[in-house]
This record gives sequence, structure tokens and C-alpha cells, in this order.
Amino acid sequence: MSASLNEARRASEPEALAGGATVDVVVVGGGVTGAGIALDAASRGLSVALLERRDLAHGTSRWSSKLVHGGLRYLEQGDVGLAWESAVERATLLRTVAPHLVRPIAHLIPLDAAVDRRTAAKTTVGLRIGDTLRTAARTSRRVLPPPRRVSALEARRLAPALRPAGLRGALLSWDCQLEDDARLVVAIARTAAAHGARVLTYAEVTGLREDGVDALDARTGAAFSVRARHTIVAAGVWSDALTDAVSLRPSRGSHLLVHADRLGDPRAAIHVRVPGERGRWVFAIPRTDGLIAIGLTDVPAPGEPADEPVPDATEEAELLDRASAALDVPLGPAAVAGRYAGLRPLAAGEGATSDLSRRHVIVEDPDSGAVAIVGGKLTTYRRMAQDAVDRITERPCRTARLPLVGAASVSSLRSVAAPEPLVRRYGTEAPAVVALADGRPELLEPLGPPYCAAELLWSVRHELALTVDDLVDRRTRAGLVPEWRAVVAKAAERLGDLGRTAAG
Repeated sequence: MSASLNEARRASEPEALAGGATVDVVVVGGGVTGAGIALDAASRGLSVALLERRDLAHGTSRWSSKLVHGGLRYLEQGDVGLAWESAVERATLLRTVAPHLVRPIAHLIPLDAAVDRRTAAKTTVGLRIGDTLRTAARTSRRVLPPPRRVSALEARRLAPALRPAGLRGALLSWDCQLEDDARLVVAIARTAAAHGARVLTYAEVTGLREDGVDALDARTGAAFSVRARHTIVAAGVWSDALTDAVSLRPSRGSHLLVHADRLGDPRAAIHVRVPGERGRWVFAIPRTDGLIAIGLTDVPAPGEPADEPVPDATEEAELLDRASAALDVPLGPAAVAGRYAGLRPLAAGEGATSDLSRRHVIVEDPDSGAVAIVGGKLTTYRRMAQDAVDRITERPCRTARLPLVGAASVSSLRSVAAPEPLVRRYGTEAPAVVALADGRPELLEPLGPPYCAAELLWSVRHELALTVDDLVDRRTRAGLVPEWRAVVAKAAERLGDLGRTAAG
């Protein structure tokens, strides 16, 4: 089947499911875990329906730090098994699954007055253990070089805003960065669709049954049911609203965005240890869109989960204060160009949320028989999906060797005939995005933010963008910066009629 998802294809799915045969599995949730499960099951030859109450990547999966990491924090917490799983999944994403969306990035830990020699030595040991896991996971040192200590001069060449006073040097290591977490989810869902999965956004599951789910089509207001032999709930922090088998203690992770030129356009991420907290760092990570993400908090988020969580004033002040401690450029509220927060669906446990395990947990609902999966990390989504689908079938998993749409080797991506920013976002499909501007070159001109109108049109025709918010907040990330949002929303509205005609 085609990997293209659009309004016409989506409109046909509820009726086909309601009146059709029983599917092998219905997946509840269209984040990275749910999309991963749909792809895993469909690629094993199972019939699949994925239902998401909003848009793909509407929840936590678009609010991550956008790192595909080897799990240094887990080593500090003594969880070598989770660090190993992260290193393996990082290698799989980087080498096979999504080379177009994942790339190496340098990380610096400044050795200043806040990092004594004992802490520096302990951190160095952790970095070396992480590098051993990198080797064991068969990631080449040419891709992710071994960690080493660098001089203060070299550290400031990589991160010009580092404070020179008291800087003894830095620990340099390498990990991976994701171009865009929401784009990863869309690519996974489209690959699942190419393997026959039915993908329905704006379809809210209202109840679990022994033979499937009841749902409501938000586009039409019509109720419908999906009959399924198995149900897998992957709804993140909303999972416990569907099944009592899930017990969660969500935490909020918040990020601030500043323009990269304010910090001298760094070429490496800066990590600053949070005093008194084991394994917690505040970081400043350069992104390819000219922004730097400063994060990450870890505070309890009890109560009804918010669809659009936001950092509170305390979190914002903490992030700015911690980051400024290592910088020669003080950061205040005026430097913040945008902000966002996400909710972690942590399995309930004792202690602070920052100490709760990031391992995923799979449980079974005693009433409906549905399987629910919570916890985990974006880096390990593929393994989470494999473990969930293993619960319902003995057919072998294929996703470790299955590239997503747009994926290709790094050498092949270098020869793709399209602008480099488009190749970073669309991989081998970038020329098809460019082709949409045939006879209309203005569609390839930057809108002001680092996006062009041809991308919006592509998203409507092929990526199941049904609303302006889908385009602004998830197919592009213009919504992260208010000024960008206004520009891209206006362009999306201008393309609206053309997009709908093309999709139909």
C-alpha cells in the first residue's frame, strides 16, 4: 500500500473498520510508541488499526529534548541494562531505521568551579563506560568518537559563550540528536500505513471491550466500534483514563528556546550538573533551526494531564539560572524566544519522579484483556513496540532492519538532489517536496522561519495534516516560537484550498 496519508484516505477508514472484518490488533495512541507498535505489528503481517484522539505526535512525543542518546544518566543511576538498550537502539536508528533524521552531536561538560576533580574523574569513568557500550552496539568511532578531555580554548571554540574565568577545560563526548521528534512519529506512521495499517487521527477511543474498542470520530461526530482480536493501549499519560491496570506518576520536563546567535552559535551542547541531584543536568543544545533548547526539569505533574503543558515560573527561573552559571552571557526572561513542556508517563514508584525508572512497563487490563504499555524513552520506542507486539504474536519482529520512509545511508543522503534542510527533514523524499514547486518557485522560499510553503503542501497531501495547527505545531515546529507561528499559519491558510483539492 501507499505511504501517503491524507484527508481522503482517513475519511474512508471509520466506515471500513466499523463494517469490516475483525482486525488483528487495534492500537490506541498516535505518539511514538503507538506508531511504533502499529508499524511493528503491520510489518509482521498483522492487520492493524491505529486510533489517535488528536493528531499524530500531539502529546508527549513532540515535547522531547530531541536526543537519541546512549543513556549516560542511566549509568549514573546504576541501570546498565537500560543504558545498553539505549545504546543498541541508538545504533539501530542511526544506521538503519532513520539515518536522515538522526545525526551525531558533540557534548561538552565544562570543568569549572562547579565541577571538582573528583566529580570530573567520576564523570570521565561514566563516559568511558558509555563508549564501551557504543563499541559493543557496533556504532563506529568515526561516527561517535570516544570521549576526551579538551582545553579551555578548544571548549570555547565549540561553545563560545562558555565563561572563561576558572575554566580548566571540558569533557567532550558524542551522542545523537533527532532532527524533529514529531517528524519521526509521522515517518513511523506512514511506514506503518505502507504495510497496510489503517491510521485514524481525531478518533478518540471512549472505551475498551473484550473484542475491541468503542470510538468517536471527532471529524464527523459519529460513534463507531472497531472489532479486534487484541488491543494495545499506548496513550502515554492518558492511559490510566482507559484502564485501571495502569498506575502512573507523571512528571513534567520543560524546555526554553533562545536564538543560537545569542550564545555565539555553538557547535556543541553544554551540560551543567544540577547540584545535589544525582544524574541531573541542565543542558543547552543547539538545533538545526537556529535555536538552542535549554532544559530539562523533572517535577511532579499530578492531576488531569494537560494537552498543552507549559513550564511554570519556577522551572523557567531554574533553567535560566543553571544555564547562566556556566556562561559568559547571562540569560534572563527577555532571552526566551519560546518554551514548551512535556509529560513523562512514568510507572508509579517510590521517591522523587527524577529517580523513577525510565524502563517501560507492560500490563494487562483484567476486564478487557487489553495490553497497556507505559514508561520508556523516545530512544527506545522501537524496542518498546517489539516487546508489546511480542505479547500477542510469535511472528518474528522485523523493525530493527526496516528503514522508515525517506531513510537511506548517509552517503546516499549526501547525493539527494534537494536543499540540505529538506533532506534533513524528508530524506530521499526531499526531491518530491521540491517537485511540488514546479512552476511556482516561491513555494521553496523560506517563509521567515526555516520552512517553506512546499512543505506545507506536502504535509497535506502525504502526511495526514488535517488542520492549520497540524501544520504549524507538528509537521513543522513553527508553533514553538510565537512569531514563527503567525507567519506559517498565514501561509497554511493561503494554501488551504489548494491543499484540500490535492488531498482529495
